[in-house]
Amino acid sequence: MDWDKLRVFHAVAEAGSFTHAGENLNLSQSAVSRQISGLEESLNVPLFHRHARGLILTEQGELLFQTARDVFAKLSMVETQLAESKEKAQGPLRVTTTVAFGSTWLVPRVREFLTLYPDIQLSVIVDDGELDLSMRAADVAIRFTPPRQPDLIQRHLMTVGFHIYGHVDYLKRRGTPRSIDDLHNGHDLIVYGSEGKAPVPNVNWLLDPLGRKVGDKGVILRVNNQYAIYRAVRSGLGLASLPDFMVDPAMNVMKVMPDVSGPSVESYFVYPEELRASRRIEVFRDFLIKKVAEAKF
Repeated sequence: MDWDKLRVFHAVAEAGSFTHAGENLNLSQSAVSRQISGLEESLNVPLFHRHARGLILTEQGELLFQTARDVFAKLSMVETQLAESKEKAQGPLRVTTTVAFGSTWLVPRVREFLTLYPDIQLSVIVDDGELDLSMRAADVAIRFTPPRQPDLIQRHLMTVGFHIYGHVDYLKRRGTPRSIDDLHNGHDLIVYGSEGKAPVPNVNWLLDPLGRKVGDKGVILRVNNQYAIYRAVRSGLGLASLPDFMVDPAMNVMKVMPDVSGPSVESYFVYPEELRASRRIEVFRDFLIKKVAEAKF
């Protein structure tokens, strides 16, 4: 069914005459008549009874008009929504990030974001792999490596530092190390396991912070997931290197030897070029930037 002819039919059925429909469509009466005749021929049914007082829909014409009216009403509604979406943040937003960042930093701030933007339907996908944004596996990614996919817009979000952390229960029980020698003599260390891809270069810098070969001395547990290492620290098991964003002092996890730091990594706010004009992505990005600035990593 030809879309242009259907558009003309809808206008004629609403106006009740070729003349008035032509005025609304900026077409001549003869052009409107030809379009309707062409549509009737393609469907092989009459759509209007033509008489001196105007046009009356046939039974088949009434059926087509009801459907066309619904279609154009929905299109009009979508057009309005698209126009409003440029001004109002609304609709679904799927965000993917690492398990560590999503679980410990992002999700606790979701309530504040949704209070500000209640018309956004937010989904957070925590995955240490890289979901394909070009295939719309997610709308936005917060990543800790530079994006490798082409045609992605990226914005630097923050620099993440790593320090040594321990729970207050562990520190009361075993004491607080004051030097690297203290750390490797009499303290239990939790480090990243060899299985799987390390989240940052030199992930186990804690074992060799001064370039000395201390091997696995003091290692009580290896885990190949940063969030799991964090939970082990919170349980009071031992000391570990953790990204600063992960640690909330309210959980009684404290920084140990703050002058000793590990590698730092950059994080990026990433989304496809086709979503550049998305209002909901814009407000989410601005919200994250504000929260990162408040956190003062």
